[in-house]
Amino acid sequence: MACFLVPASEAVVTTVAEHIVRSREKKVSDNTDAVKADIPKVRLSEKLSWLNKMLWGGSALLAFEHIWHGEVIPTFPFLTAVQNGETSEMLAEMGTAGVGMAVLVTLFWGGILAASHVIINRKAVTEKE
Repeated sequence: MACFLVPASEAVVTTVAEHIVRSREKKVSDNTDAVKADIPKVRLSEKLSWLNKMLWGGSALLAFEHIWHGEVIPTFPFLTAVQNGETSEMLAEMGTAGVGMAVLVTLFWGGILAASHVIINRKAVTEKE
């Protein structure tokens, strides 16, 4: 019914966080004349960008699916569950399916971060030898 709103809400928060982190990283890089390391480092803003793309993409696909099945309509209140008086069922679905999807995407993103960390460290070890 409206489970796509939970990952979309997380995407809004992480997008704002990404922009804040990116502006702080830019200020730090402008103020320091640091020598570039031979080993590339993935900045936090780039990592947050990966999460944002996953969350926004998943939310868009879910929203399209809900529109396709007539659960989201172009007139107020936009959600047929609210219009039909099924608000408690909608909130229950958001609390189970929506939160579950948002957590699963975030955990998968954590796995991607761990894998990228291992790959970068492996490259550093092989270059030192």
